[in-house]
Amino acid sequence: MKDYQPKEIEKKWQKVWEEKKLYQPVEKVKGKKNFYHLVMFPYTSGNLHLGHWYNYSGADVYARYRLLKGFNVLSPIGFDSFGLPAENAAIKNQINPRDWTEKNIERMEGQIKSIGTIYDWSREVITSHPDYYRWTQWLFLQFYRQGLVYRAKRRVNWCPSCQTILANEQVVEGKCERCGSSVAPKQVDHWLFKITDYAEELLKGLDSLDWPERTKTMQRNWIGKSEGAEIAFPLVGQPSSLAVFTTRADTIFGVTYLVISPEHPQLETLKSAIKNWPGVERYLEKAAQANVFERAGQKEKKTGLRLEGISAVNPANQEEIPVFVADYVLMNYGTGIIMAVPAHDQRDFEFAQLFHLPLKEVVKRPAGESGLGTYEGEGVMKNSGPFDGQPSEKARLEIQDWLVKEGKAKAAVHYKLKDWSVSRQRYWGAPIPMIHCPDCGWQPVPEKDLPVLLPSLARSPEFQSTTCPRCGGPAKRETDTLDTFVDSSWYYLRYVDSQNEEKIAEAEKIKAWLPVDIYIGGVEHSILHLLYARFFTKAMRDLGLVDFLEPFLKLRHQGVILGPDGSKMSKSRGNVVDPDDLVEKYGADAIRSYLCFTGPFSEGGTWKLSGLQGMVRFLRRVWRLKEKVQPAGELSLGHQKQLQQAIKKMGEDIERFHFNTALSALMILLRAWEEEKQIPKKDYLQFLQLLAPFTPHLAEELYQSFRAGEKFQSIFQTSWPNYRQEMIREDGFTLVVQINGKVRDQLEAPAGIEEKAAQAQALNSPKVKSFLGKKKIQKVIFVKDKLINFVV
Repeated sequence: MKDYQPKEIEKKWQKVWEEKKLYQPVEKVKGKKNFYHLVMFPYTSGNLHLGHWYNYSGADVYARYRLLKGFNVLSPIGFDSFGLPAENAAIKNQINPRDWTEKNIERMEGQIKSIGTIYDWSREVITSHPDYYRWTQWLFLQFYRQGLVYRAKRRVNWCPSCQTILANEQVVEGKCERCGSSVAPKQVDHWLFKITDYAEELLKGLDSLDWPERTKTMQRNWIGKSEGAEIAFPLVGQPSSLAVFTTRADTIFGVTYLVISPEHPQLETLKSAIKNWPGVERYLEKAAQANVFERAGQKEKKTGLRLEGISAVNPANQEEIPVFVADYVLMNYGTGIIMAVPAHDQRDFEFAQLFHLPLKEVVKRPAGESGLGTYEGEGVMKNSGPFDGQPSEKARLEIQDWLVKEGKAKAAVHYKLKDWSVSRQRYWGAPIPMIHCPDCGWQPVPEKDLPVLLPSLARSPEFQSTTCPRCGGPAKRETDTLDTFVDSSWYYLRYVDSQNEEKIAEAEKIKAWLPVDIYIGGVEHSILHLLYARFFTKAMRDLGLVDFLEPFLKLRHQGVILGPDGSKMSKSRGNVVDPDDLVEKYGADAIRSYLCFTGPFSEGGTWKLSGLQGMVRFLRRVWRLKEKVQPAGELSLGHQKQLQQAIKKMGEDIERFHFNTALSALMILLRAWEEEKQIPKKDYLQFLQLLAPFTPHLAEELYQSFRAGEKFQSIFQTSWPNYRQEMIREDGFTLVVQINGKVRDQLEAPAGIEEKAAQAQALNSPKVKSFLGKKKIQKVIFVKDKLINFVV
């Protein structure tokens, strides 16, 4: 092939790789260590955008690098195909969600393959296929038998547009993450996973993971561990008390009232003692309709009502204090009751101002700070009896210990994390494998009857009617489906044995591949998907299915590719770039390598057509370089050293996911070699090995052009070059010599060489002399230990 024809080359090698099953690893390969490389599988939207390409391109570079480094690499792919978007799109287009999804999968498979990725398609999983969701249902039943699944009627987040429950993690600033509708509270019977059983383990497990610190912090904050005390405030004239959780026992002497959440069940038990119950009941009804996320914030004016006839005793000083019900206190934190310290808490202060309640300062403000309003910092104790004069940090522990010894409190730990609601009142999802019998109650579907197939029509009467597996009487199937995050919480496990019809996966295959060595995907999944997958792993470990603690040992997030205008790509802005058209015109290798060149993988960059065209020119220069290749010979010493430095730098940069600087090193190498009259074959083949992770098709084509008549061996069955340590010592460097910005020679020079000595050495070069001739040097630009440029 005389000219570089990417379209022809890419289709050719994609077909060869597939026929040779080059990327379908077996569990054991002598002399090679297994490496499980995983990208977050895509949702079946029907179209891959440049954001997908950016993720897959960078991830594929890393996978191919690991392959060349001698690892036995598993890199599977599949589709997250259940969920609301498919159902809503199907309704809009008046088509069955199954048909809409299958059509999209077919198109997306073709798009992903066009990138030239290393994926093992023989292991493909599709979460909406019965051979997958059978095992999703099976896991639900195992969790149920383990006591990790329960049904409860609780106040939930309800999306009125999607007509379904949302987990807390699926609500963003009080709105549905999918459709943007305001979320409303609702009492609903639903199924929950007891993720809270693993709160402490989920928290501690983060310490051992090679994940971005920001992601680990987000998970820690979501789990929200608080250590403090649960203090009992006795009720006057009542046999009961109100339990309050606090992390600031040092402020207990400043408590002037208590506030109970409108959802607290103890209100019902105190009903007869509350003299203004009719008014309280009306307040509770109003609070039940309020947006819980706005209540949690401080946007609205505080509201509340005093519980007349109810008062409590502060156990620290025996003072009698009033009790209020107020919607700024929520049941999902602590005990659902707070001790209000308006002098040291802003929300309590605002409420106290509204109801003209007293403030009692117990922590001194720093000198010079205004005495008005609340003070939430640390200081010296006052108005706190025997603890006066102590630093508040010390008093906090001493007061807590004192209350515990007096039997008025107990040490306690609370978590912000709540159990995961997995019921969804939608059609397009995995049916929950439970049956309700009027006599026997809820019963699990027998495992032999799995999968419970999704009916052709939502809420089909034929689907609902069944028999009780316990008594054989008439019963009804559960019509709720599982949250789509359940499907994606264990898919990494199914990849290792996706065709197994008898087991979720063979133990030997699980042990051979898992846990995942590196997981690559968007930062938007920092809480939802990643937390749920970690929970599933720990639950499966307790079931004896796996023997590891964490699913993903190493995690890397990709950045965002912006449109040509520097803004996030969107149809409304008109800046969306269609990668399919670009592949047709420029080839996948050019797009892959340009995306890698835009910036560090975790940061992304701006898409520019001129940049892509520049990358095409670079690849054409690589193609033309083969014309200089000779069977034998040696590079100049400077170029030999530069090759060894490139091998070292590119390996280190790829490991750090700095693909842009790795490619830059290769470009510098190419520019230098273009000055050579001949390139030895052995060095050129090493150049191709360095190039291969970025442009697999081009590298394979050029590599095979030197193997005519030999038995087929892919370039990806060779090894990443080893650099020669003696060639990269820091006692010298390659001085790049330019004339008017163009490289004319590269010389070995001692590290730290001064400008005058560098100029003299450069001017003594025969190449530089020939290019300069009799031209007068107007200016000299010197960059120490890098280059010298003569402007003529």
